[in-house]
Amino acid sequence: MKTVFSGIQPSGTVTLGNYLGAMKHFVDMQEDNHCYFCIVDQHAITQPQERLKLRENIRNLAALYVAVGLNPKKAVLFVQSEVPAHAQLGWMMQCISYIGELERMTQFKDKSTGKEAVSASLLTYPPLMAADILLYGTDIVPVGEDQKQHLELTRNLAERFNNKYNNIFTVPEVQIPKEGARIMSLQEPTSKMSKSSPNPKSYISILDEPATIRKKIKSAVTDTEGTVRYDKENKPGVANLLTIYSACSGESISAVEERYRDKGYGDFKSDLAEIVVNTLSPIQEKYKELINSKELDQILDDGAERANTYATRMLHKAERAMGLGRRTR
Repeated sequence: MKTVFSGIQPSGTVTLGNYLGAMKHFVDMQEDNHCYFCIVDQHAITQPQERLKLRENIRNLAALYVAVGLNPKKAVLFVQSEVPAHAQLGWMMQCISYIGELERMTQFKDKSTGKEAVSASLLTYPPLMAADILLYGTDIVPVGEDQKQHLELTRNLAERFNNKYNNIFTVPEVQIPKEGARIMSLQEPTSKMSKSSPNPKSYISILDEPATIRKKIKSAVTDTEGTVRYDKENKPGVANLLTIYSACSGESISAVEERYRDKGYGDFKSDLAEIVVNTLSPIQEKYKELINSKELDQILDDGAERANTYATRMLHKAERAMGLGRRTR
Protein backbone atom coordinates (compact mmCIF):
# COMPACT_ATOMS: atom_id res chain seq x y z
CA MET A 1 0.00 0.00 0.00
CA LYS A 2 1.09 3.56 -0.74
CA THR A 3 1.11 6.39 1.80
CA VAL A 4 -0.87 9.49 0.83
CA PHE A 5 -0.72 12.94 2.44
CA SER A 6 -2.68 16.07 1.66
CA GLY A 7 -4.01 19.07 3.50
CA ILE A 8 -6.41 22.00 3.13
CA GLN A 9 -6.15 25.39 4.81
CA PRO A 10 -8.98 26.39 7.18
CA SER A 11 -8.92 29.91 5.84
CA GLY A 12 -12.54 30.43 4.86
CA THR A 13 -15.39 28.94 2.87
CA VAL A 14 -14.82 25.44 1.49
CA THR A 15 -15.98 25.51 -2.11
CA LEU A 16 -17.32 23.08 -4.65
CA GLY A 17 -13.91 23.43 -6.28
CA ASN A 18 -12.20 22.20 -3.10
CA TYR A 19 -14.54 19.22 -3.01
CA LEU A 20 -14.30 18.21 -6.67
CA GLY A 21 -10.63 19.07 -7.01
CA ALA A 22 -9.40 17.46 -3.81
CA MET A 23 -11.75 16.10 -1.16
CA LYS A 24 -13.71 13.81 -3.47
CA HIS A 25 -10.46 12.18 -4.55
CA PHE A 26 -9.35 11.83 -0.92
CA VAL A 27 -12.40 9.61 -0.35
CA ASP A 28 -11.43 7.33 -3.23
CA MET A 29 -7.80 7.12 -2.14
CA GLN A 30 -8.51 6.03 1.45
CA GLU A 31 -9.72 2.62 0.25
CA ASP A 32 -6.36 1.31 -0.97
CA ASN A 33 -3.76 3.55 0.71
CA HIS A 34 -2.46 4.67 4.09
CA CYS A 35 -3.87 8.20 4.15
CA TYR A 36 -3.08 11.27 6.25
CA PHE A 37 -5.43 14.20 5.69
CA CYS A 38 -4.47 17.33 7.56
CA ILE A 39 -6.10 20.65 8.40
CA VAL A 40 -3.09 22.89 7.82
CA ASP A 41 -3.84 25.70 10.24
CA GLN A 42 -0.20 26.76 10.52
CA HIS A 43 -0.22 27.51 6.79
CA ALA A 44 -3.39 29.56 7.26
CA ILE A 45 -1.62 32.06 9.55
CA THR A 46 0.77 33.12 6.77
CA GLN A 47 -2.09 35.59 6.23
CA PRO A 48 -3.74 37.56 9.07
CA GLN A 49 -6.50 35.55 10.78
CA GLU A 50 -9.05 36.46 13.44
CA ARG A 51 -8.46 33.87 16.16
CA LEU A 52 -12.05 32.90 16.92
CA LYS A 53 -12.92 32.70 13.24
CA LEU A 54 -9.85 30.53 12.62
CA ARG A 55 -10.93 28.10 15.34
CA GLU A 56 -14.40 27.99 13.82
CA ASN A 57 -12.96 27.32 10.36
CA ILE A 58 -10.77 24.51 11.71
CA ARG A 59 -13.78 22.76 13.20
CA ASN A 60 -15.93 23.36 10.12
CA LEU A 61 -13.29 21.84 7.86
CA ALA A 62 -12.87 18.84 10.17
CA ALA A 63 -16.62 18.21 10.04
CA LEU A 64 -16.58 18.51 6.26
CA TYR A 65 -13.69 16.03 5.99
CA VAL A 66 -15.90 13.42 7.63
CA ALA A 67 -19.10 14.59 5.92
CA VAL A 68 -17.69 14.13 2.42
CA GLY A 69 -16.90 10.51 3.25
CA LEU A 70 -13.48 10.33 4.90
CA ASN A 71 -13.54 7.48 7.39
CA PRO A 72 -11.39 7.98 10.53
CA LYS A 73 -10.99 4.20 10.71
CA LYS A 74 -9.37 4.20 7.27
CA ALA A 75 -7.57 7.56 7.24
CA VAL A 76 -5.82 9.72 9.82
CA LEU A 77 -7.62 13.07 10.16
CA PHE A 78 -5.85 15.69 12.23
CA VAL A 79 -4.99 19.35 12.82
CA GLN A 80 -1.45 20.38 11.84
CA SER A 81 -0.70 22.49 14.92
CA GLU A 82 -1.57 19.56 17.20
CA VAL A 83 1.45 17.67 15.84
CA PRO A 84 4.55 19.73 16.87
CA ALA A 85 6.85 17.78 14.54
CA HIS A 86 5.47 19.74 11.56
CA ALA A 87 6.88 23.06 12.77
CA GLN A 88 10.08 21.41 14.01
CA LEU A 89 10.87 19.69 10.74
CA GLY A 90 9.68 22.80 8.90
CA TRP A 91 12.54 24.75 10.48
CA MET A 92 15.01 22.05 9.48
CA MET A 93 13.72 22.21 5.89
CA GLN A 94 14.19 26.00 5.93
CA CYS A 95 17.80 25.44 6.88
CA ILE A 96 18.46 23.45 3.69
CA SER A 97 16.36 25.74 1.46
CA TYR A 98 17.83 28.57 -0.61
CA ILE A 99 16.35 32.06 -0.65
CA GLY A 100 16.54 32.19 -4.44
CA GLU A 101 14.43 29.08 -4.94
CA LEU A 102 11.84 30.28 -2.41
CA GLU A 103 11.61 33.70 -4.09
CA ARG A 104 10.91 31.96 -7.41
CA MET A 105 7.73 30.35 -6.09
CA THR A 106 4.80 31.69 -8.10
CA GLN A 107 2.48 31.95 -5.10
CA PHE A 108 5.03 34.03 -3.19
CA LYS A 109 5.33 36.39 -6.14
CA ASP A 110 1.55 36.67 -6.50
CA LYS A 111 0.91 37.37 -2.82
CA SER A 112 3.85 39.72 -2.24
CA THR A 113 3.86 41.83 -5.41
CA GLY A 114 2.84 45.42 -4.80
CA LYS A 115 2.75 45.13 -1.01
CA GLU A 116 4.87 47.34 1.24
CA ALA A 117 5.45 44.52 3.71
CA VAL A 118 4.72 40.79 3.73
CA SER A 119 5.15 38.13 6.36
CA ALA A 120 8.38 36.12 6.20
CA SER A 121 6.16 33.05 6.43
CA LEU A 122 4.96 33.65 2.86
CA LEU A 123 8.52 33.00 1.77
CA THR A 124 9.07 30.00 4.05
CA TYR A 125 5.66 28.41 3.43
CA PRO A 126 7.07 25.77 1.01
CA PRO A 127 9.61 24.25 3.45
CA LEU A 128 6.82 23.79 6.02
CA MET A 129 4.72 22.16 3.31
CA ALA A 130 7.68 19.88 2.56
CA ALA A 131 7.86 18.93 6.23
CA ASP A 132 4.15 18.12 6.29
CA ILE A 133 4.66 15.63 3.48
CA LEU A 134 8.03 14.12 4.40
CA LEU A 135 7.08 13.37 8.02
CA TYR A 136 4.86 10.47 6.96
CA GLY A 137 7.01 8.70 4.38
CA THR A 138 4.57 9.95 1.78
CA ASP A 139 4.54 8.23 -1.61
CA ILE A 140 1.72 10.23 -3.26
CA VAL A 141 0.53 13.81 -2.84
CA PRO A 142 -2.77 14.61 -4.59
CA VAL A 143 -2.76 18.32 -5.44
CA GLY A 144 -4.13 20.85 -7.89
CA GLU A 145 -2.02 22.39 -10.64
CA ASP A 146 -1.41 25.49 -8.50
CA GLN A 147 0.58 23.45 -5.96
CA LYS A 148 2.72 21.52 -8.45
CA GLN A 149 5.66 23.94 -8.11
CA HIS A 150 5.67 23.53 -4.31
CA LEU A 151 5.68 19.75 -4.69
CA GLU A 152 8.67 19.91 -7.00
CA LEU A 153 10.50 21.87 -4.29
CA THR A 154 9.49 19.23 -1.74
CA ARG A 155 11.06 16.56 -3.94
CA ASN A 156 14.22 18.66 -4.29
CA LEU A 157 14.48 19.19 -0.53
CA ALA A 158 13.98 15.49 0.18
CA GLU A 159 16.74 14.58 -2.26
CA ARG A 160 19.01 17.32 -0.93
CA PHE A 161 18.59 16.10 2.65
CA ASN A 162 19.06 12.46 1.68
CA ASN A 163 22.25 13.21 -0.23
CA LYS A 164 23.75 15.50 2.40
CA TYR A 165 22.81 13.68 5.61
CA ASN A 166 21.12 10.31 5.45
CA ASN A 167 18.73 8.63 3.06
CA ILE A 168 15.65 8.69 5.29
CA PHE A 169 13.00 10.60 3.32
CA THR A 170 10.75 9.12 0.67
CA VAL A 171 10.72 11.33 -2.42
CA PRO A 172 6.99 11.78 -3.09
CA GLU A 173 5.18 11.61 -6.41
CA VAL A 174 2.73 14.31 -7.45
CA GLN A 175 -0.74 13.18 -8.47
CA ILE A 176 -2.99 15.66 -10.25
CA PRO A 177 -6.53 14.39 -10.89
CA LYS A 178 -7.39 14.34 -14.60
CA GLU A 179 -10.99 15.44 -14.13
CA GLY A 180 -12.18 18.24 -11.90
CA ALA A 181 -8.67 19.13 -10.76
CA ARG A 182 -9.19 22.81 -11.47
CA ILE A 183 -12.69 24.17 -11.07
CA MET A 184 -12.86 27.78 -12.21
CA SER A 185 -14.72 30.86 -11.01
CA LEU A 186 -18.36 31.08 -12.11
CA GLN A 187 -17.89 34.78 -12.88
CA GLU A 188 -14.30 34.84 -14.14
CA PRO A 189 -13.80 31.39 -15.69
CA THR A 190 -10.15 32.03 -16.54
CA SER A 191 -9.40 32.16 -12.77
CA LYS A 192 -9.62 29.33 -10.27
CA MET A 193 -12.72 29.12 -8.05
CA SER A 194 -11.48 30.62 -4.81
CA LYS A 195 -12.91 30.80 -1.32
CA SER A 196 -11.08 34.11 -0.87
CA SER A 197 -12.91 35.81 -3.75
CA PRO A 198 -14.75 38.99 -2.71
CA ASN A 199 -17.57 38.08 -5.10
CA PRO A 200 -19.76 35.35 -3.56
CA LYS A 201 -21.36 34.68 -6.97
CA SER A 202 -18.00 33.41 -8.23
CA TYR A 203 -17.97 30.28 -6.08
CA ILE A 204 -20.32 27.67 -4.65
CA SER A 205 -19.80 26.84 -1.00
CA ILE A 206 -20.26 23.22 0.03
CA LEU A 207 -22.74 24.57 2.59
CA ASP A 208 -24.73 26.84 0.27
CA GLU A 209 -28.50 26.43 0.40
CA PRO A 210 -30.14 24.83 -2.70
CA ALA A 211 -31.76 28.12 -3.71
CA THR A 212 -28.40 29.88 -3.52
CA ILE A 213 -26.73 27.19 -5.64
CA ARG A 214 -29.42 27.45 -8.30
CA LYS A 215 -29.11 31.24 -8.39
CA LYS A 216 -25.31 31.17 -8.69
CA ILE A 217 -25.31 28.62 -11.51
CA LYS A 218 -28.07 30.51 -13.33
CA SER A 219 -25.91 33.67 -13.24
CA ALA A 220 -22.68 31.86 -14.21
CA VAL A 221 -20.83 33.42 -17.14
CA THR A 222 -21.19 31.64 -20.50
CA ASP A 223 -21.12 33.33 -23.93
CA THR A 224 -23.40 34.41 -26.78
CA GLU A 225 -22.96 31.30 -28.94
CA GLY A 226 -25.59 29.25 -27.10
CA THR A 227 -23.96 25.89 -27.84
CA VAL A 228 -23.06 23.48 -25.03
CA ARG A 229 -19.63 22.28 -26.08
CA TYR A 230 -16.22 22.05 -24.42
CA ASP A 231 -13.75 24.64 -25.71
CA LYS A 232 -11.55 25.82 -22.89
CA GLU A 233 -9.83 28.52 -24.93
CA ASN A 234 -12.83 30.11 -26.65
CA LYS A 235 -15.66 29.09 -24.28
CA PRO A 236 -14.06 29.00 -20.80
CA GLY A 237 -17.35 29.57 -18.94
CA VAL A 238 -19.19 26.72 -20.66
CA ALA A 239 -16.12 24.47 -20.40
CA ASN A 240 -16.03 25.08 -16.65
CA LEU A 241 -19.72 24.23 -16.23
CA LEU A 242 -19.22 21.05 -18.28
CA THR A 243 -16.31 20.09 -16.04
CA ILE A 244 -18.48 20.58 -12.94
CA TYR A 245 -21.32 18.56 -14.51
CA SER A 246 -18.97 15.71 -15.38
CA ALA A 247 -17.23 15.69 -12.00
CA CYS A 248 -20.54 15.65 -10.08
CA SER A 249 -22.39 13.17 -12.27
CA GLY A 250 -19.56 10.82 -13.23
CA GLU A 251 -20.47 11.15 -16.90
CA SER A 252 -17.88 11.99 -19.53
CA ILE A 253 -17.85 15.51 -20.91
CA SER A 254 -18.51 14.16 -24.41
CA ALA A 255 -21.67 12.37 -23.16
CA VAL A 256 -22.91 15.59 -21.56
CA GLU A 257 -22.19 17.54 -24.74
CA GLU A 258 -24.23 15.05 -26.74
CA ARG A 259 -27.19 15.26 -24.35
CA TYR A 260 -27.39 19.05 -24.74
CA ARG A 261 -26.44 19.20 -28.42
CA ASP A 262 -29.83 20.61 -29.42
CA LYS A 263 -30.57 22.46 -26.17
CA GLY A 264 -29.62 25.88 -24.88
CA TYR A 265 -27.84 27.16 -21.81
CA GLY A 266 -31.06 27.50 -19.84
CA ASP A 267 -31.82 23.76 -19.82
CA PHE A 268 -28.16 22.93 -19.26
CA LYS A 269 -27.76 25.27 -16.28
CA SER A 270 -31.07 24.17 -14.73
CA ASP A 271 -30.08 20.50 -14.85
CA LEU A 272 -26.56 21.26 -13.64
CA ALA A 273 -27.94 23.13 -10.63
CA GLU A 274 -29.99 20.10 -9.57
CA ILE A 275 -26.99 17.80 -9.99
CA VAL A 276 -24.88 20.07 -7.76
CA VAL A 277 -27.68 20.35 -5.18
CA ASN A 278 -28.07 16.56 -5.09
CA THR A 279 -24.30 16.13 -4.78
CA LEU A 280 -23.98 18.48 -1.82
CA SER A 281 -27.20 17.72 0.10
CA PRO A 282 -26.00 14.50 1.82
CA ILE A 283 -22.72 16.20 2.72
CA GLN A 284 -24.59 19.10 4.31
CA GLU A 285 -26.82 16.75 6.32
CA LYS A 286 -23.84 14.84 7.71
CA TYR A 287 -22.03 18.09 8.47
CA LYS A 288 -24.95 19.32 10.57
CA GLU A 289 -24.88 16.10 12.59
CA LEU A 290 -21.16 16.41 13.31
CA ILE A 291 -20.36 20.08 13.78
CA ASN A 292 -21.25 20.33 17.48
CA SER A 293 -20.73 16.70 18.42
CA LYS A 294 -18.28 15.07 20.80
CA GLU A 295 -17.72 12.50 18.07
CA LEU A 296 -15.84 15.10 16.01
CA ASP A 297 -13.59 15.97 18.95
CA GLN A 298 -12.81 12.29 19.48
CA ILE A 299 -11.96 11.84 15.80
CA LEU A 300 -9.49 14.75 15.93
CA ASP A 301 -7.99 13.61 19.25
CA ASP A 302 -7.42 10.11 17.88
CA GLY A 303 -6.04 11.49 14.63
CA ALA A 304 -3.57 13.76 16.41
CA GLU A 305 -2.36 10.87 18.56
CA ARG A 306 -1.81 8.60 15.55
CA ALA A 307 -0.12 11.35 13.52
CA ASN A 308 2.11 12.31 16.44
CA THR A 309 3.33 8.75 16.86
CA TYR A 310 4.55 8.45 13.28
CA ALA A 311 5.68 12.06 12.80
CA THR A 312 7.75 12.15 16.00
CA ARG A 313 9.55 8.99 14.99
CA MET A 314 10.46 10.49 11.62
CA LEU A 315 11.47 13.80 13.20
CA HIS A 316 13.89 12.02 15.51
CA LYS A 317 15.45 10.24 12.53
CA ALA A 318 15.95 13.58 10.79
CA GLU A 319 17.39 15.20 13.93
CA ARG A 320 19.87 12.36 14.37
CA ALA A 321 20.85 12.63 10.72
CA MET A 322 21.60 16.36 11.10
CA GLY A 323 23.37 15.90 14.45
CA LEU A 324 20.79 17.72 16.55
CA GLY A 325 20.23 16.99 20.23
CA ARG A 326 21.97 14.38 22.39
CA ARG A 327 20.26 11.23 21.11
CA THR A 328 22.57 8.39 20.16
CA ARG A 329 19.98 5.65 19.64
